[in-house]
Amino acid sequence: MPFYCATENMAALLRSARLLKHLPSGLHQIPLTKRTGPPLSRLYSGALGGSRTDVCYRQISPAAENASSRVWPYAVGCVRNYSVATEQKDDTRVALRSKQAQEFDWALTKLDSSVRRTGRITKTLLLRIFHDICRTGYPSENQALLLLRSCGSLLPEVPLEERTELAHRVWEKLQSLGAQYDVSHYNALLKVYLQNDFKFSPTDFLAKMEAANVQPNRVTYQRLIAAYCQYGDIEGASTILGYMKSKDLPITEAVFNSLVTGHARAGDIESAENILTVMKGAGIEPGPDTYLSLLNAYAEKGDLDNLKKTLEAAESADCILMDRDFMQVIFTMAKAGHKQHIPEMVERFRHERGYIPDAMNLCLSLITQGLEDVAFLILKTFPTIQSDGPSTQSVNLGNFFLRHCVSMNTPVENIGLFCKELQEMNLHSEALTFTLSCALESKKTAMSFDLMKMMKEQNYPIRPHYFWPLLTHHVKDNNSAGVVEVLKGMQDLGVSPDVDTLSNYSLPVFPNIAAARQAFEDAGVSLESEGYLASEIRVVAVNSLAETYTILSDPSFPSVDLSIFRSSLIQGFIKSDDVESMVKITELLYKDKRFSSGGSSPAEKTSFFLYTLIDNMPQNKLQAQESKLRNYFNELQTQNIIISRNIYRGIRNLLESSHVPELIKDVVVLVDNKGQESNGFQSDISRISGTEKKVSVLEGKLAELKEEKRPLGSVLKLLIQALCAEENLRRALDLKQEHEDEMTVGSCVTLMNLCCRHNNVEEALNLKRDIHRKDSSLILDASKYIALVKTLSKNGRVEEAVDILKEMKEKEVVLDDSHFTALFHMLSGLAANGDIPSIQRLQDTLFTLGLAKPTNNLCAPLITAHLDRDDLPGALEASVECQKRYNQLPRIHDIIVRLVEKGDTELLQKAMDFVSQTRGEMTMLYDLFFAFLQTGRYREARKIIETPGLRARPGRLHWYAERCIFNKQMESLEQMVDMTSKLFECDRDEMYSYILRLCEQTNDWQKAETAWTKMQEENVIPRERTLRMLADILKNNNQEVPFVMPETWYERAATKQQVTAAPNPVKTEAPPDMYVKLITLCKKGKVKEAYQILRDATARGVKVGLASYDQVIRALLGGGFLEEAIAVKDMALSQVPGFQLSDKANSLLIITHSKKGNPGAALEVLMSMLAGDQVPAQLAITRLVQAMGQCGDLAGIQVVETLVKDLGMNANLSSMVFANNMILAHIKNGNVESAVEMMEALFMTPDSKKPSVSFVFRRVLEEDNEEALDKISAMAERLANHFACYRPASELFLQLLDKDRIEEAKFMLARCNAVAEQQQVLMSYVSEKAQIPGQLNKIKTLISLIPDFVGKDVLYAYQMKCHSLDKDLSAAKALYEQIQREGIDIDDLSLKRLAVLYRNEGETVPFPEPPESFRFYAEKLRMKTDKAKMTLEE
Repeated sequence: MPFYCATENMAALLRSARLLKHLPSGLHQIPLTKRTGPPLSRLYSGALGGSRTDVCYRQISPAAENASSRVWPYAVGCVRNYSVATEQKDDTRVALRSKQAQEFDWALTKLDSSVRRTGRITKTLLLRIFHDICRTGYPSENQALLLLRSCGSLLPEVPLEERTELAHRVWEKLQSLGAQYDVSHYNALLKVYLQNDFKFSPTDFLAKMEAANVQPNRVTYQRLIAAYCQYGDIEGASTILGYMKSKDLPITEAVFNSLVTGHARAGDIESAENILTVMKGAGIEPGPDTYLSLLNAYAEKGDLDNLKKTLEAAESADCILMDRDFMQVIFTMAKAGHKQHIPEMVERFRHERGYIPDAMNLCLSLITQGLEDVAFLILKTFPTIQSDGPSTQSVNLGNFFLRHCVSMNTPVENIGLFCKELQEMNLHSEALTFTLSCALESKKTAMSFDLMKMMKEQNYPIRPHYFWPLLTHHVKDNNSAGVVEVLKGMQDLGVSPDVDTLSNYSLPVFPNIAAARQAFEDAGVSLESEGYLASEIRVVAVNSLAETYTILSDPSFPSVDLSIFRSSLIQGFIKSDDVESMVKITELLYKDKRFSSGGSSPAEKTSFFLYTLIDNMPQNKLQAQESKLRNYFNELQTQNIIISRNIYRGIRNLLESSHVPELIKDVVVLVDNKGQESNGFQSDISRISGTEKKVSVLEGKLAELKEEKRPLGSVLKLLIQALCAEENLRRALDLKQEHEDEMTVGSCVTLMNLCCRHNNVEEALNLKRDIHRKDSSLILDASKYIALVKTLSKNGRVEEAVDILKEMKEKEVVLDDSHFTALFHMLSGLAANGDIPSIQRLQDTLFTLGLAKPTNNLCAPLITAHLDRDDLPGALEASVECQKRYNQLPRIHDIIVRLVEKGDTELLQKAMDFVSQTRGEMTMLYDLFFAFLQTGRYREARKIIETPGLRARPGRLHWYAERCIFNKQMESLEQMVDMTSKLFECDRDEMYSYILRLCEQTNDWQKAETAWTKMQEENVIPRERTLRMLADILKNNNQEVPFVMPETWYERAATKQQVTAAPNPVKTEAPPDMYVKLITLCKKGKVKEAYQILRDATARGVKVGLASYDQVIRALLGGGFLEEAIAVKDMALSQVPGFQLSDKANSLLIITHSKKGNPGAALEVLMSMLAGDQVPAQLAITRLVQAMGQCGDLAGIQVVETLVKDLGMNANLSSMVFANNMILAHIKNGNVESAVEMMEALFMTPDSKKPSVSFVFRRVLEEDNEEALDKISAMAERLANHFACYRPASELFLQLLDKDRIEEAKFMLARCNAVAEQQQVLMSYVSEKAQIPGQLNKIKTLISLIPDFVGKDVLYAYQMKCHSLDKDLSAAKALYEQIQREGIDIDDLSLKRLAVLYRNEGETVPFPEPPESFRFYAEKLRMKTDKAKMTLEE
């Protein structure tokens, strides 16, 4: 293949601007026989460590400045990139092409990102992509090429032999799945062989290509020459050269470079040197690659003198060698054993841009080859960041180096020396600790203990949790000897195992406590530690309550917090009938302080223990042990044990939900009824329903305070707010006048807003002056400023309105879309009154001050005022002026329509001339076209659209079509579709789909049938969605569908199977349509029917395809039918012993087990998936972790987190999934203090990215865990009041609100006032609730607690949305009337929602609907809401 063809194939194959931008400029200067520019093949091939015997290796162009341009192009191949196979594909493969393209794009992005950042790919990432591609069952040629090219030097952390094995595995697996290989795939495999130093027979390789009917090209021959030369076989290379000459293929610089290497490795260094002379004779100037090949030849020989001479020759020939080239020479020297010359090469580094990733890859390759001493020498050349001032922090350099040393089992003595030197040079502050974490993560027990001994010698602390990863590994394998060995090692290091180490990571591996004790004694492990005693009490508590009491009541027993053994005690009570011992234990816990820590009293701990006891008893156990529990509670009463009312409420709720209400009377006698006092006057007021009654109570309280001569501020404010809520302006003003000195700024603002709504301009201005006098720095909410401007302008006081706008500018008030809408409605109100001068003055001020950007909407009211007065010249002049000043042409369509209707040709010509000059002739023609259509002048419209050279403008046609559909103007729409039949580049299917949409709305099947006939006449090829729309219209009207309905993919599969089915199927084989029938039933939700068919077929001995079993299993699991799904799996195993569920089915199995509260079984499924090279779905991981959190399985969550990190899925999972559920697990285990500490750490970490623990708060509230709630509430308040971290308090407040715990939410708000200022969080809550029917009361409750956190216009919009979702027209009407009374401008989307409610109820819409489509306003509101979340500030 000629070289230029290779470049063309590359461009055609990538088809991605994302990759094209990474290609070097030298790509367009590919030489044929002479080097005319920076060659593409000098690009770096990734990490060092492979052979450099291919086309080229470097790049000198500016593109080399980033890692991607240095690494990626060569990594994916230099002369031949991804190709599109031309063989004919079967229908199934064609159907999956779109999906393959998306998956390939994802894989490419992942690999490209890795190469861009690090210059390499991890094996985990590559295997994950490989598994994902294999799961499709139909790997594309591009995917195969991508995987093959990634198995070479882009994997510097993987040994060479393993890389080659991986390449062979990929090749064979994808080929078995149907991938079609062409010459590019064979070339890629050759490249991998060369990079991995894999010895193979070039002759056999060519024979395999010939057997596969694949013809080699020039790249193939070049790489075969490189393969021969790699082992010094000049004769073999000469044979290939002969082939190339016979085929007239050009001999390029890359071939000569290979020959240099070949002669050198054959021992003929003189011939290698003479190659440069031969090149010049052939008209090819030796380039940097040629000199580098010669340098490597001398490096292998250790000939430093000739190496220096070659460097001088390269410099004199203007061949610039880069750092990467010297790294290749160093790598060659190191492999050849000439380490003594390496420092001299290191001195030649210039530390170019990109030095660090290249040097990192060199270090990794050297460590992989067992040359870590040389790698450490390179590591010390890394530039470090020096701090100007004294700092306790230092940059930890070399993490990658230490991690890979651990991975490659470098001797611990060497690692210790490396760590010591790194710390002495201040390159790493915790080198030894970090290395230990890597060893523990890799489950390297011996290395971990050696490192810990080293740390202990250097006086580093050794913590018990360091050993957990090692113990987890042994517990998982049920290796009791391994556990004992680790514990013995801990003891040798002087570390005493704590209770968690023993309980969670040691004792579970033994059959009983006696066996554990015996094993520990035999191994010499101490049994006297407090940790062991606490662990032992856990085991005893499960088996014997009497023995437990004996142990706990012994005064010599050490202090152990109840939370440590609470779960075990509950399990023991559930299993036992020994109520007497349990009562004694409970009394002991109630009185003895040894079992209570963290500031909680024993009584509090015991109360919560009783709640946890009921909470952890399954429903069937509660019902079965009712008499035992009644006896237990009665005995507790005799012992004078009492519980708080909150705990009682929690227990009561649990008993009611478990259908054991009879026990409630036995629990209530334990309640402490003391201390139940009133929550205060403000709390009483909030419980009063009805504003009139509330006003009456407040007035009485106000009079009482006046008599007692006490401050009135808070009550007066509440009274003013109540009066404003019932729109009682007169009484509110009287109160203001009577108590002028007691009026707060907030009260004045509220009252001013009420005056604006009632159009009382004088009082509004007086209140504005009072506000300024009381606090001149106060910045009002933008909506209140706009309300004042609106009131002033409505009353003709425009200059004062302008002064308010100027104040807004001075105080930097920020406006959002809702405020712009309010301004539009304000100006529109002036337009309705014909007040043109006021509109112009306000518009000029708004735009000049920069409060608002000129838009069509804000400019339109001026035009509207002229149009309402039928002043067309004035309207046109105003629109023209807007275009000149603000580049906006408002309502030009309406102006042109009115001019056409009036027949004012002179003014129409003027308008068209101006539009043509400013917007172009084509825009002018479309404006005129639409005006003629709207006015029914179809002949003139046809003349316009048939103008020669006019092209289709899809956006303009779509705008007019949507307008016609909205206004149900079928005739105008039909005319437009008909007239555009010959319009250049007009999408005819799209045009007819507009008619069908309107037919669907009006249920006019005759028009739809006519449209179908016209489509056939025009020979329009309809899209599938158009056919389905037409078919639905006809079927809904009981009409025959005149075409074959488009089939779904499984219906197409059914047709194909029926056509290709054998005429005489064997009786034991499944019918050809069984799979389709099963999948169709599954799709339609008839899972049990599919299950019955499959079970009957299996019982009759019919051979059913494995895909059928998998599909039915997935459908059953999706419906929650676990037992049936397991039964189907057993059926499949009975037919095919090696049957394995697909990734999706296994993921569903994990989800189902997790939902049913069996995370252990779910974890087993996850382990089996990973063992079978399957990748679980993200949802499966999430559900499993949540189930473990609910069960308090902290160790299980850590295991899953480790597995997920190893799998490389952690980037796609929410960062809070593991954190939240670990917090929840701590709480479930009664260890609330650890949960609080973990939450505090999340929020106090400087680089944390807005963590959210709403999930934890919600679960705690659902479980009514008052102890946990108290502590996390205190934590949230502490973070808010001491550290200005308001996120936890805001989330807790909203969760309390969501659970209807209004009083507690009020107290939270009172303790953390700043919650009311967290507008982004509050607006997110409102937005979320407005998406769900029946949630309006939650929003109203929030508004009642925090009335002014956002403008009323925004809140009313969300309330209207709730009414729309609830289909509550009466409430929507009432809201609309309230909005009108208050003088607030309603947004267009709310009007449209209200209009839809009217129409659905068959009532007439009493107001004009906004002119644009519903979709338009919905998108506008979405953008406004997003902005409000980010920019609204009080």
